[in-house]
Amino acid sequence: MSTTLNQQKIAEIKQTVCNDIDRRANDLVEISQAIHAKPETNFEEHFAHKILTDYIADSKIAVTRGAFDLPTAFDSAVRGGDGPTVAVLCEYDALPGIGHACGHNIIATAGLGAGVALAGVVEQCGGNLRLMGTPAEEGGGGKIEMARKGAFNKVDAAMMIHPADADLARMNAIAIQNLLVKFHGLAAHAAVSPHKGKNALDAAVLGYMNVAALRQHILPTERIHGIFTNSGEKPNIVPRETEMDWYVRSPTIESLQPLKQRVAQCLEAGAMAAGCTVSFEWKGNTFADLIDNVPLLESYIRNAQTFGRKLTSELLPGTGGGSTDMGNISYLVPSIHPMIQVAPGGVSLHSAAFADYTKGKEASQAIVDGAKIMAMTAIDMWASESLQRDVKAAFGAGLVPEGVL
Repeated sequence: MSTTLNQQKIAEIKQTVCNDIDRRANDLVEISQAIHAKPETNFEEHFAHKILTDYIADSKIAVTRGAFDLPTAFDSAVRGGDGPTVAVLCEYDALPGIGHACGHNIIATAGLGAGVALAGVVEQCGGNLRLMGTPAEEGGGGKIEMARKGAFNKVDAAMMIHPADADLARMNAIAIQNLLVKFHGLAAHAAVSPHKGKNALDAAVLGYMNVAALRQHILPTERIHGIFTNSGEKPNIVPRETEMDWYVRSPTIESLQPLKQRVAQCLEAGAMAAGCTVSFEWKGNTFADLIDNVPLLESYIRNAQTFGRKLTSELLPGTGGGSTDMGNISYLVPSIHPMIQVAPGGVSLHSAAFADYTKGKEASQAIVDGAKIMAMTAIDMWASESLQRDVKAAFGAGLVPEGVL
């Protein structure tokens, strides 16, 4: 049981997992490079799923493939006692067009390294481990789908790392939902009888301008951005149908709801002005804002210092605006989502330049360091009853707002 572990024993167990990860370092980097070379988008991560689960199985750890009714999810549960259950999460989906420009190949293999190493010491620590593969973070919300199937019901803490252009304990991840919009008009010959048509492109353009005006009167931390995905068929046909794709973001999942309504009203006004109709599809899952569990994060920070990665638990300005389905999990389970440096400062996520860095030397080091830091943090959670109490107290009542699930 964790109560029998003194500081010397804890240090020895931490050294054991670090040595294990070092022995696996070449394997982890090779798997990361393989996933990077074969990018797969939302719910299509069949290659990544196979290579990761094969490695888990080859490490003599039971793994459920296609877990929680998602073909590219996986779940490994290793029981070691009556202590808390710590979940280490892997992501491995890529972006369309620019591949692993968010570095999920690093997330996957750092999580893999931490998980397989922890499986070897879980009984000594009296805790329990979950190593989970969570598909479709880039818009699909795989973690949310898994949570609806009970994946996180008995988890006491969850963690993952994310590559970035700096070492950051916290990223100000805000809430988001994707909106698909269709404007419906009436086709007519644009030169012979334009008066007989109803221009759906005009409706979309007017709606876009309305949203542009709205941007002046929203919170500085809110974001609205959209594109035209269908603007008509030919210039000499009054456009009968147009389509737009929008992202609506707000600091919290609760403040997101009224902003969604304001955006919809702007687009409806465009349709009305052009004599058209409009239909909305609030697509997929709402991504919630991320709530870091500070006591668990402080354990991560202390362990990161071992490898020369200096972090602060303060939320630094200019480190936000993105969104992740880990935010939803942070409402369900005490969670952390620190960022680990793989690129020089100023290199933007979701850029071709960042995609190059996620297969470089710094990425390889981040995989190994990230795996070790997470493993050491999980050991702290298993070994320290005071940390367990602090993590639970910081999580509070665990109230789940509308839209999280």
